[in-house]
Amino acid sequence: MTTAPESPNRLYFGDNLDILRQYVADESVDLIYLDPPFNSNATYNVLFRERSGEESAAQITAFEDTWHWGWESETAFQDVVTRGPDRVGSLLAALRQFLGQNDMMAYLTMMAQRMVELHRVLKPTGSIYLHCDPTASHYLKLLMDAVFGYGSFRSEIIWRRQSAHSDARNYGSVHDTILFYVKTDQFVWNQSFQPYETEYVEQYYRYTDDDGRKFMSGDLGAAGLQGGGYRYEWKGVERVWRVPVETMERLDSEGRVFYTRNGIPRIKRYLDEAKGNPVQDVWTDVQSLRSWHQERLGYPTQKPEALLERIINASSNEGDVVLDPFCGCGTATVAAERLNRRWIGIDITHLAITLVRHRLHDSFGDALRPYEIVGQPTDSGSAAALAEQDRYQFEWWALGLVDARPANDRRRGADAGVDGYINFFDDNSGRPKRIIAQVKSGHVNRGMIATLKGDMEREKAEIGVFITLQPPTEPMRQETLSAGIYTPEHFPDQQHPRVQILTIDELLAGQSVSYPRGGAPATFRQAPRRRRTQGRQSSLV
Repeated sequence: MTTAPESPNRLYFGDNLDILRQYVADESVDLIYLDPPFNSNATYNVLFRERSGEESAAQITAFEDTWHWGWESETAFQDVVTRGPDRVGSLLAALRQFLGQNDMMAYLTMMAQRMVELHRVLKPTGSIYLHCDPTASHYLKLLMDAVFGYGSFRSEIIWRRQSAHSDARNYGSVHDTILFYVKTDQFVWNQSFQPYETEYVEQYYRYTDDDGRKFMSGDLGAAGLQGGGYRYEWKGVERVWRVPVETMERLDSEGRVFYTRNGIPRIKRYLDEAKGNPVQDVWTDVQSLRSWHQERLGYPTQKPEALLERIINASSNEGDVVLDPFCGCGTATVAAERLNRRWIGIDITHLAITLVRHRLHDSFGDALRPYEIVGQPTDSGSAAALAEQDRYQFEWWALGLVDARPANDRRRGADAGVDGYINFFDDNSGRPKRIIAQVKSGHVNRGMIATLKGDMEREKAEIGVFITLQPPTEPMRQETLSAGIYTPEHFPDQQHPRVQILTIDELLAGQSVSYPRGGAPATFRQAPRRRRTQGRQSSLV
């Protein structure tokens, strides 16, 4: 049995299957939300075609790293069929006969492995929400039925993420699917509500008090009410009432009784006191993120915090543990932090971990509770091991040490000598200045510094940073000196080397890039500041 971590507030770098098996204890998580990567924009013939020959790289780019049938998928398939629950293995075997060996089957096989582990770590009172789209939702529902039992299915939630979508040869795709399952019948459930639609308010809340409060009138009569009522005469009207005469007197004195033209008393039900409608399984009131939303960070699959807050409020209580095994830019962790839950986030890219770290600190500042990052290099030896395993991940991790944003997707083209950049302000013009960064894990020499200086001139960068795993040579240090000093006009007392060499050991020891810090950094889009809520329910705005 895996032992539980001392502090559940953790970000893990690595494959979530390995992290779940190594670090997350049995029945230790109260709520799981996962939004696994899957590109439904790929055509069905690509998804389901047998791998019998070469294909265009453009067709398989979205799947070649994670969901591509190969030896890893074959090994995972055998692992589930031979060692996993019998129902899950039987389902996968049947699906393989039906689908064949393709990207969809690879996706379902990898998900099956992870779903078995998620079932293990979920508490008996826990719930799981799987966010997907119609491309694979029907297969995933079969998989979750096999893992959790078909009786554990609670809802298929339809989230309308946009109001219109143009498609000349099909119906517009405007929704995602969220599959809601529980582990047992003893699951946590907090009834949640959503605001009334405008048409409903206009139809029913059509009265207005002198103070401007809108209300609808409710029946005070008890005719047909089970359990009877109270018979008496009230202001000339005798009937069976819902409330005793003492309550009627109090309501009338408080101005909460509305009299019709016929003098019939009815109770005022104020709009500002109404909870709204209980949330149904079609969500149209949570808006997808648009370019003008302050919350948007530029992450391609980012979900709105309101969506996660609704799920977390409904299926967990304060102090519970929320797990997101595909945390991306960290929406679930931010929502959990805001709602006073503990959290665990896992992602396989250092870029995502860096984004989550920035987002948490931007959102909560000094109020952010302590958390730990597990799986990142802690010394030059583990950094070298990461570079040997995956130089792209090493590069993204190293850039994260100086809070630099990667310049581009190295897998999709040349980087033109620039691996990352830092934007900063040192005047009132509103125009950010730029620092470019290069990362090297292998042999280094003086010529690389000369190349960096040329890149700085081309990019019109004020400062250049050379990050190296290996110690720099003396000629390299001499070359940096020839670049001179950058002195900002508005801060003449500050002097910063125009070219700087930083080793991984120095960065891990706390050294940082020297540059003017007269304004807020502009490298990453800043997340809006958040406050923790008091109590369970929170507003969607």
